[in-house]
Amino acid sequence: MSWEFLATSAIVCLMPGTGVIYTLAVSLGQGLRAGLIAAFGCTLGILPHLAASILGLAALLHTSAVAFNALKIAGVLYLLFMAWRVWRGTGALGVRERSEPAAPLRLIRDGVLLNVLNPKLSVFFLAFLPQFVPAAAEDATLRMIWLAGVFMAMTFATFALYGAFAGAVRTRILARPAAMRWMRLTFAGAFTLLGLRLALADR
Repeated sequence: MSWEFLATSAIVCLMPGTGVIYTLAVSLGQGLRAGLIAAFGCTLGILPHLAASILGLAALLHTSAVAFNALKIAGVLYLLFMAWRVWRGTGALGVRERSEPAAPLRLIRDGVLLNVLNPKLSVFFLAFLPQFVPAAAEDATLRMIWLAGVFMAMTFATFALYGAFAGAVRTRILARPAAMRWMRLTFAGAFTLLGLRLALADR
């Protein structure tokens, strides 16, 4: 494993995306424990994309306009649904002082779907992982599996850090109604923008 892989992976993980936004929203609405569960769900959601890139299935998604667009439309609709939930302040994404605890399986389910329904991830990993595996390596598949595992660990660690930050400032935000309204608007807008960006994405 090279330092280039670790550095590039760190940059990719730190970039705000659906997983980061979801983990922050859940941590603010439900606390750190729920945020860590959400982070686990988001991390688990990239596993199918990593597996697809290793097995070569991502290439089929990249070349099939029908499959790519179908998954993309589902992802856009789900992101807009999440934006609506944040705006309404319902469920795990309700940023308010008294919110009903969300079931862990529901948090994991939402996190998994947010990433599974993003076809750009499969295309990204298809181009990303092979760069760090020598073309002549006899154990290329095993090396890609190892890199994928490291990437998932870094992803979870990054999401957990975001969740810890949100959990640390949660009490201050919940004590200010104006801040809570601003956070709902911010997260709803973030999910909407992510949905629009995915809608405009090409293969």
